[in-house]
Order: sequence, then structure tokens, then C-alpha cells
Amino acid sequence: MPSLMKAIVCLDCGAEMPTEALPEKCTGCGSEWLEVRYDLEQTGRIWKTDLAGRTTSMWRYQELLPVTGDDVDATSMGEGWTPLVRAIGLGRELEHDHIYIKDERQSPTGSFKDRQGALTISYLNSQGVRECVMASTGNKAAAYAAFCARAGIRLWIFLTSTVPSEKLRELALYGAEVVKITGTYDQAKKVAQDFAARRRLFYDAGARSIPGREAFKTIAFEIAEQLARLEPAGEGKWRAPDWYIQAVSGGIGPLGVWKGFQELKAMGLIDKLPRLAIVQAEGCSPMATAWRFKLETADAVVPHTRIAVLATGDPGRTYTMLRNACLQTNGTMLAVSDGDAFRSMRRMARVEGYSMEPAAAVAFGGLERLIADGVIGKDETVVVNCSGHTFPAEKHILEEQYVLDLQFGEGDVSSAGHKQLEEGLGAALERLDEQVTTVVVIDDNPQDSRLIRRLLQAHKNYRVFEVNNPLDGLDLVRQRKPDLVVMDLTMPDLDGFTMLEAFKTDAEVAHIPVVVVSAKTLTASDRARLEGRAESLWQKGNFNTRELVEHVVSTLGGDLTDSPEELTEATEGQVVAASKQTITTATPKPSEPTHNIIVIDDDRRDARLIRRLLEATGRYHVHEAYTAESGWQQVQENKPDLLVLDLMLPDVSGETLLERLKNDDTTRDIPVVVLTAKDIRASEREQLLGKIISLFEKANLDRQALIDYVNETLSDA
Repeated sequence: MPSLMKAIVCLDCGAEMPTEALPEKCTGCGSEWLEVRYDLEQTGRIWKTDLAGRTTSMWRYQELLPVTGDDVDATSMGEGWTPLVRAIGLGRELEHDHIYIKDERQSPTGSFKDRQGALTISYLNSQGVRECVMASTGNKAAAYAAFCARAGIRLWIFLTSTVPSEKLRELALYGAEVVKITGTYDQAKKVAQDFAARRRLFYDAGARSIPGREAFKTIAFEIAEQLARLEPAGEGKWRAPDWYIQAVSGGIGPLGVWKGFQELKAMGLIDKLPRLAIVQAEGCSPMATAWRFKLETADAVVPHTRIAVLATGDPGRTYTMLRNACLQTNGTMLAVSDGDAFRSMRRMARVEGYSMEPAAAVAFGGLERLIADGVIGKDETVVVNCSGHTFPAEKHILEEQYVLDLQFGEGDVSSAGHKQLEEGLGAALERLDEQVTTVVVIDDNPQDSRLIRRLLQAHKNYRVFEVNNPLDGLDLVRQRKPDLVVMDLTMPDLDGFTMLEAFKTDAEVAHIPVVVVSAKTLTASDRARLEGRAESLWQKGNFNTRELVEHVVSTLGGDLTDSPEELTEATEGQVVAASKQTITTATPKPSEPTHNIIVIDDDRRDARLIRRLLEATGRYHVHEAYTAESGWQQVQENKPDLLVLDLMLPDVSGETLLERLKNDDTTRDIPVVVLTAKDIRASEREQLLGKIISLFEKANLDRQALIDYVNETLSDA
């Protein structure tokens, strides 16, 4: 059956245009926001009786898709009609019996973006387009690359450097032309658009693209048709869920899904519209933030999430359109932390056997929050979009910081054996603290970088990454955010001075200490450029290698009391003399601290990080405590001007310590900033905010924001 398009309508001026070729702009006002209108009355009659024998793919709904004729067959891989499965295990854990998973992982390239790719490339193929340009955060790129390969269309893809290398290899396998941009996704979109305009190529306009939005309607069509089979709604009726939940980046997916449900209701196939829950990662949540403050437009943000697929900082008009949809049905928008997403990802694998990418897990994190807060009722039917498998992104997201080898010897079950196990656990946790400490070594000489890595790893179980290209080193530091950088000054393409300036002007990495090891003869102006930017300077020359290692370990907050003595000047020192010879240090003298701060956190690495961040400002003297009791003693002894407090402590909870502080006349007025990885429910958050001045979540910590907040709080103290 051909498409039953009637007209193309401008959403701004209402002008109508013919459907022979989909226009990119309104012929009247020039707006790029256009919408297709269909003959819904005729479609409703057909669908009530004529769908049973059709192909089980998205093309069974061709009457309401903006393509005509048989051209679609050339670029279809059976996409659509993905399973709708009841989440029994998750429902049991959340005490909710009506949760369904729309399993978009079953699509040809593993994500719901295959619908967009199939319809868009089918349209381009029908119009004779042989080359096109797009920007993507990952999943859309894979979909378009696959369908362009099938259609014989050359594809240029612009992505950010945060996209996993596995994704890049997949795109190259399809034969796409991949351009990696060191910048944000929004910057990548701008570059891609300029490139397409310069070459006069078709540019995929994302949410403004008619085929892209229209493709996602088929998710709504399938849900309503499939749900009616699982929970019958009456003769000849399809069924809409009470809630549809989806994680979003730019928001094109739920825009299309919403239009699909609207068309079903207009045809009389469903009796109600579902409530939308739009979920974002906290590190990139312009929509959720604007919704929380009841704003009509969303301000652009710089993404700070490790879930690169959701890193669209400027939703533009999409937010306004989704906001109207949420207001119409009493829906909502919210954000969950990266940590919440990873926990939901693990839960779904454990209780449902669903392996999904973190971007999809964001939606399930939102579901858990909405059920816990009572926003979703126990009798309400919920459908969650589950898109993307863990395999393409698992290494990028989890890597070593989540897969660490902690080994214990086999012990007995006696009291002596139990004591040995506890001692083994303590030793393992100390090793873990070392294993998660990251050092990046940047030197264009592979022999030198390898030597420094071996020197450090001979004494400590640090994760040491070496890179021999300064540009790659810049990217690596920004991506990894290591605990320390060891770098040369004389390198091709980008010298060490310029790199240091780049580090110190980037709020995300400015706090990271840098140890410079160089053979360059430094002038007075060179030393002036290093002052305040380098933790220390080591001139290449004969030296005892252990001194460098001791300096690095000390800078990282450790010691070498239990380290082997093998690496001395008599052994490795001879090798060093031929390559990286060192020895004088020149550490800038910090300014005199003016305030006392106490950090109370049982995670010594987190406590050390916060101490270094704050002390790097030169304004504060920072003490660390790792239990509630030792923290209380520190407060009594040091009379701090501010506390940074974790809530999960080994002896008593942070909440209990906070209550003790507020009930004591001598400590009641000390401002407290809570920094925690604990899941905070809405009711708990309200109680906390009455006793503290601010709450930061570890999984989504904006380090510069914390520093700025402390500076502002203590500026007049």
C-alpha cells in the first residue's frame, strides 16, 4: 500500500507544500521545522482489518511513512517489529507488575536508530542522492553507515573523539568516511553542516529531518499493536501504555514516538495518549534542568557525562516540543547520574538477562527513580525503550576502572582463617587504591616513556598509560582525567609549554599535577612559563631513579615503605643515563592558606582528590579523615571553616555525624558540603538540605563547580 501523505505543513507559519519531494525548508517563511500530514481516516479503516498478513517490520505501516513506491525494498534489512517483553525480574525487584521492555537491541545494528537510517536512506535512494553528510554521537552513525552501504551511497560521518574506538572501527568496516572532531557534539554538527554546504551535499538535519522523525512513529505503532495482544483492550482496539520512557540526547526519538501515538488516537485505534518520561544523563541534562525550573526553552550546556551517546548539549527546539507533550499528559523530564545508569545496567543483566549499553540504562535508572518516588503508580503500564548492546561500548565505558583483579588466597573457615581473610581484604583494598591511581606519561621517545612506566610499575600497581604523540596525549588526559601527568617539553606538533597551558585553562583537568622531565636547557622565561603550571621540573642528567619514583608517589599521596629496592642508580640508573636522566626539582611555592577544611570520606582516593583540588587553589589547608569518629576528633582539634562529608562511612552514617554536628553548639554553624555516591531519594534530599549548604554526587562531580562553591562560601568568612 503506498503512502497516504496529504501535505507538508510548516510548524511556524502553517503554509502547506506538496509531497512529491520532501522540502528542507518552508517555501513561505524559510523555517526548517516541517511536518507531514496524512489521510488518517482512510489509514484507520485499513489498519483495523488489513495488517494481520503484512510483513513484520516497520514497513507494515507504510501508509503513514513519507516514502512511496517500491524503492524502500532496496534499503531494508527487516528493521522494526522488535519484541515487547514483560520485565518479570525487574518488576519483582521494583514491586511493579506492568513493566514492558521494547527491545530495540534486536535491530540490524543494535539500536532504534536503524529505523531512522532505513527510512532516511530509502528516501535519499529514491531521490537519486549518492553522497551525504551527518554528525552523530555513535549509534545513528552505525545505522546510517550500514544502510548507506546497502544502498551504495557514500557517507561522511563527523563524530567527537569521545566515541568508542569500537564504534569507529565498525563505521570504517561499512566503508564510511569518518571524521573525528576534538570537541563537543554540537561543534561536530556545525563542522559537518559547513562541510556539506561547501560541497553541496545532503546534510542530515537530525530532529529537523522529516524522514528521521517519521521513522520513530513506528515504535509507537508497534507498542500499541503488541501491547493489545499482551493486555487486550477490546475488540478492534490497540492499547497505549500509561507511560513511555526513553533516554534522550537530542530528543528526536520520543518526538517521533509521540507523533505516532497522536496519530493512533486520531484514528480511533487507542483511547488515550501515554505520559512521556524523558530521561537524561545528569552530566548532560539541559532538558531535565529546564523542566525542573519550568523554563520554556533549554539553555545549552557543555556535556560532562561519560555516556558519550547522550552528550548533546543543545537540544534547541526539540525541548520545547517535548515539553509541550509532557505538559499535555502530565509527563515529566528527569536526570540520573552515570553511576545510577551503570547500576541499572548491571541490574538488568542480572535479573532480566538483558545486556544493554549505558545510554539505554539511563532510561531504566529513570524508571527506578519514578517508581520509588511514587510518580508511576503500581497499576500503571510502563514501556521502556531498550536500545543498544553493551558489546560496542563496554570496553570504553567499563575498562580497567571497573574490572580490577583482587585476588585472595584460599582460606579456612576457622577464626584464624577469618582473621586471615580480613587481613587479606585489607591488603586487597590497599592494592585496589593503587590500581585505580592513573598516571599518563607523554614523551615522543617510546624508549623514554616505556622506561618511566616500568620505573613506576616496579614500585606501585599504578595504571600507567604512555603516549608518544603530544596531540594524542592531550586527548588522553582529557578523556582519562588521570591523577598525575609525567611529560617531556620538547615534542613535535605541540611543545610541552603549549600543552601545559592547554591543561591549566581546561577546568576539567587543571587540577591534575604535572611532573616535567626534560633535557631542554631552560631559560629564565622558560622557567617563568612553567611556574604555577608544573608540580616539579626534572632536568635530564645522572640521578638516582628512586628519587623520581619517590617524588611521584609522594605527589600521589603514597609512600615507598613497602617497595622493592632493586631499582637504584646502580641498576636502572645506567639505562636512565642514556635516555631520561634526571635530577633537580623546582616546585612553585604555594600561597599561604587562609582557611581550614576537613574532608571526611572512607574512600582515601576520593579524600585525597578533594584535598588536592582545594589545596591547589592556595587558599585552604585541608585535613583528611576516613571515619565518622576520626572526623569528629579532627573537627574538635582543628575548628574547620567548612566540612566536605561523605554519607557512607564505616562506623556510623554521615547523616548520624551530621546530626551530631548540628546538635553541638561549637560545631552547629560549620557549613557542610555533602559529596557522596549514595542514592538519595527525594525525601532524604529534603531532610539533608535543611542541614547542609550543598549536595554533590560523586558519579557526576563537576570539580570546578565544587571549587567555585567552596570559594564563594568562604570568600567572606
